[in-house]
Amino acid sequence: MKKIGIVGGVGWASTVDYYRALCQGAGRFFAARGAGSPLPVPPMSIESVTQAKTRALRGVPDDEASWAGFDAVFREALYNLERVGCDFALIASNTPHARLHAIREGVTIPILSIFNAAAQATTATGAQSALVLGTTVTMQARDYAETLSGHGIAANDTLPEPEIAEMQAMIDEDFYGGASDSARQRLLDYCNRHAAPGAAILLACTELPLAYPDHLDDVSFQADGHLFVNPSAAHVAAALDLALEEEQAVG
Repeated sequence: MKKIGIVGGVGWASTVDYYRALCQGAGRFFAARGAGSPLPVPPMSIESVTQAKTRALRGVPDDEASWAGFDAVFREALYNLERVGCDFALIASNTPHARLHAIREGVTIPILSIFNAAAQATTATGAQSALVLGTTVTMQARDYAETLSGHGIAANDTLPEPEIAEMQAMIDEDFYGGASDSARQRLLDYCNRHAAPGAAILLACTELPLAYPDHLDDVSFQADGHLFVNPSAAHVAAALDLALEEEQAVG
């Protein structure tokens, strides 16, 4: 098995869920092949950054220099994962992926993109359009829209700034560390206002899928009258495929 490096901490609840999903997914893989308990899991290292620090270091759109401090925190975390022998890494958060082009400079291990994983998952649903929900950084950036466009999917990335700010506030106030019934209802109200009929809704902040705890490991699912895509689950599935590729080839 390949060793997985995880950059976590943004936020801690989703980092816990990434670790759980990777371990349980590997367990299911080996159990299906007749392995006994304790079921094998890939070796992993987690480098946890401080969300209060990274939030304060966020830059402004179209000003590369303003992001230097933010990028450096994640780059150093990836360097540390390299030093402890990780074969590849994933960042357990959507927001830093908007800066992946800069964060990965000088990093030699592969870094799995959540954008690619989510786009493939959205394509599999058959949806022709998508509503991408996430932090201010994620919703202002063009990365998701451009990646989805490459798969023939139009992304609704034209929400006005007050609506984007409302989503960021929802994440901070209702989803950091977990999600209540009221948080789920607030999210649903937002989706009802903005999702076009038949659109896939990408829960593109790693906290947002916590609103649907029964679907945390589902790459896509139907709930509350909407089609949702869980980029985190798609990201985990891609990581497991890479970590276990030698075992898959054997068995």
